[in-house]
Amino acid sequence: MSGLLSGLSGEHRDRLLALAHDASFPSGARIFEEGGRADRFWIVRTGSVTLDMKVPGRRPVIVETLGPGELVGWSWLFPPGGWHLGAEALSPVRAQEFDAAAVRQLCKDDTALGYELVLACAQAMGQRLQSARNRALDLHGGPYNSGGPH
Repeated sequence: MSGLLSGLSGEHRDRLLALAHDASFPSGARIFEEGGRADRFWIVRTGSVTLDMKVPGRRPVIVETLGPGELVGWSWLFPPGGWHLGAEALSPVRAQEFDAAAVRQLCKDDTALGYELVLACAQAMGQRLQSARNRALDLHGGPYNSGGPH
């Protein structure tokens, strides 16, 4: 098992999955838009999802591509929750969908589960930040150079 669920103990994984329901998106479907209300999240079962960010005067820039086991959306963790990126199905996607309010309540009721889930989400957030950084460097012509000695 990989991705978000691998960061949870078996018992906590089962409790979280009890809140899931199946969702599917056809290729090219917008899952959410940057700035929209983040009231749910998904764990990809099959297919691929691209995360993108708006760039004034240009098409959205793809920041990362996510696959099976990976978390789509972490902005729901912080009410009122607004998406920091957009997401689109790159291929047909099957996913487990979670209602953010129900998961936050579960985390409040079971703080050990909440701690594990927040750590797993933080790991995904760190990976997204690194991907966004790398993409920004690609867009601006290479590695950062301060001009000083290294």
